[in-house]
Amino acid sequence: MSDIKIIGSLKMNKSKVLYIVLIQIIVLLFLACNSKETNIEVDDEYIKSILAHRNEKDSLMRVEEHSPFNRDTTVEFSPLKYYEPDPAFLFKSILFRYNPQDTVEILGTKGEIRRVIKEGFVKLDFDETEYRVNVYKGFSSNGLAYHSIWFTDKTTGDETYGVGRYLDFEMNKDPDFVYDIDFNYAYNPYCSYNARYSCPIPREEDYLDLLIEAGEKNFH
Repeated sequence: MSDIKIIGSLKMNKSKVLYIVLIQIIVLLFLACNSKETNIEVDDEYIKSILAHRNEKDSLMRVEEHSPFNRDTTVEFSPLKYYEPDPAFLFKSILFRYNPQDTVEILGTKGEIRRVIKEGFVKLDFDETEYRVNVYKGFSSNGLAYHSIWFTDKTTGDETYGVGRYLDFEMNKDPDFVYDIDFNYAYNPYCSYNARYSCPIPREEDYLDLLIEAGEKNFH
């Protein structure tokens, strides 16, 4: 091989190395900008777990007996729509309990009154602003207790369901337990797919004055 070819090959190799290094820097900067203050390590497994959860939900919606698409066969199933997974909407917070814990009335989408307990709230730090989100304790028709976050935001009625979206909340007995509040798992209630269902309407104080571009989008 001539000296000219060797030099040309070395230059090409250096260019490739520089290109690879540049791509890696861009990826790292993207993760740094999007992880904000979540203090949670973001990797491929995190993204895969979100996508797997969505695929599983699609499967259940398609075949599960009590799915809103099977309870009313006039509503045709199609894959649910989501924002791309974004670690910027993953937060950590303890639960700040209210004292006393008031019982409040909320409306269902069919106009019925429901009584739930304001258990407490979690704090979200986003773009150097602190937001508070209520955690409610409700009871199913068979008397089982459950905890939920119900919220609206600047996407509500536009890219996301007009009533609002929900996050499940699994209570931990440890008062100092740090919860993951991940809006990538925000979902629409059944009434968003099928008007035969009624679902809780988030209260005025449950509005978050920001664009939560994460989780499920409008179905229709």
